[in-house]
Amino acid sequence: MRHFKIILILGCVFFSCKNTGQDSGEEFLNKRLVLAKMQLSRLLENAQLNNRNPRTINVDGEMHWTNKKYDWTEGFFPGSCWLMYELTKEEKWKNAAEKFQLQFEDHKHLTTNHDLGFIFNTSFGNGYRLTKNKHFKDVMITAADSLLTRFNPKVGSIKSWDVDRGWQSTRSWKYPVIIDNMMNLELLFKVSEFTGNAKYKKAAIQHANTTLKNHFREDNSTYHVVDYDTESGSVRGKQTAQGYSDESSWARGQAWGLYGYTLCYRYTKDIKYLTIAEKIAKYILDHEVMPEDGVPYWDYNAPNIPHEPRDVSAAAITVSALLELNDFSKKSYTSNINKIMESLASENYTAKIGENNNFILKHSVGSIPHNNEIDVPLNYADYYYLEALIRFKEAKLNQKE
Repeated sequence: MRHFKIILILGCVFFSCKNTGQDSGEEFLNKRLVLAKMQLSRLLENAQLNNRNPRTINVDGEMHWTNKKYDWTEGFFPGSCWLMYELTKEEKWKNAAEKFQLQFEDHKHLTTNHDLGFIFNTSFGNGYRLTKNKHFKDVMITAADSLLTRFNPKVGSIKSWDVDRGWQSTRSWKYPVIIDNMMNLELLFKVSEFTGNAKYKKAAIQHANTTLKNHFREDNSTYHVVDYDTESGSVRGKQTAQGYSDESSWARGQAWGLYGYTLCYRYTKDIKYLTIAEKIAKYILDHEVMPEDGVPYWDYNAPNIPHEPRDVSAAAITVSALLELNDFSKKSYTSNINKIMESLASENYTAKIGENNNFILKHSVGSIPHNNEIDVPLNYADYYYLEALIRFKEAKLNQKE
């Protein structure tokens, strides 16, 4: 089934381009990789000049760097450098990845935030996968230990935000858990394999199961935030922080859920994770307000559709997840993968060389309720787009074997 689907993808991808005399699928993919390399090279030059880690563009159109004290997105730019090293084998990308991830290595000790999986899996995780540098593995183990301090066995989940500081203090939460947390589980699964210690995998599975039980509505959309009582483990409330409303469906949250349960199936082969991933995919792909090009509005229930911002980051995360889900599922996501990949690679969403402050993709959304990062490039949109391109390229290589 897996190789049959790969053949379908390769035979069908960008089929309309072939019929109109444009690039073939392979030529199109190679061109996208070349353009991504050219753009990311320019971004790297700026990052090296300023010795800073790029995140997005501010309201004045100038570069916005990650916060040196801590930034949940700080792993994505060095992660993109690692992915480019994987594609090119050019030492400059390896050197850059090592340089920029070193800037936040000490954050492996932080126990005040849940995003250590995002940060260290994308950076040091890719680095270890590609180089087998033992130090990178040691960093990941330390980060996983720090992340485990936020796991409450009574709740069965990893706590997302501390509620005594920042904007979170304005909420009535006690133990908030967000759907984004599904993306931090891969670090725990990997470290369990590294160490042979089942405690990491056990916590990841408990978190996935608790989220599966409490985050999803009957239509398979997800709440953004579920708040728990720390004594009883019961649900106190279900809300949003970055979506339109508590009962709305935030687009990137759906993407996080899809990706997260797909990776959970990869590590456990538990059929319930594959089933929920398929259900989330169906919700996303068949939604009545999903635009024809497969790039969603920032929230599926936003009030002014079709005059709402799109979120390219959600599309990039989704298509990368679909490429993996396509290997696992009896369902075929070939046509959806083709459509989203073609859309992201188009001039509508891919910047011209030298534009967009040298980020690859345009038109992502951070958080509209916080009036933050609206219709801008985002470093994690670029990261998951590069990952999708690599996964697609690997599918081609597998077909040739």
